[in-house]
Amino acid sequence: MSNKGLNIEITGIHLEVDKKSRNYIRKKMTKLVDYIPRKARDVAFAAIRIEQINQKNNNKYECEVVLTLPDKKLVAGDAAPNVLAAIDIVEAKLRSQIRRYKTERTENVRRGGIVARAKNVLLRRKNR
Repeated sequence: MSNKGLNIEITGIHLEVDKKSRNYIRKKMTKLVDYIPRKARDVAFAAIRIEQINQKNNNKYECEVVLTLPDKKLVAGDAAPNVLAAIDIVEAKLRSQIRRYKTERTENVRRGGIVARAKNVLLRRKNR
């Protein structure tokens, strides 16, 4: 589903994600769009995986979000006793990663023109 330019795919493993949780996830992920650079919003894609981990006494939920942006994939995951709490934690982690991503990209553009961008692309390919 598309929200403000962000495509979202929600998958539940060992649990059925109810409508309330889906709406909550969409609401949280849509807030992240404000932090994504404008040019990256159209191609941004969020794959959300929620898994129920059964333990002896209580259930625990693990949430992992893979946010695909141009030139980078941001991954955040965490576990909590509540699905909504896990979503909140992952959303906060992704927000800080997106800020870092945005800062890196704007700093590279400010440093120079085409030559600086070419150097950064070569450095990224070398580090892979």
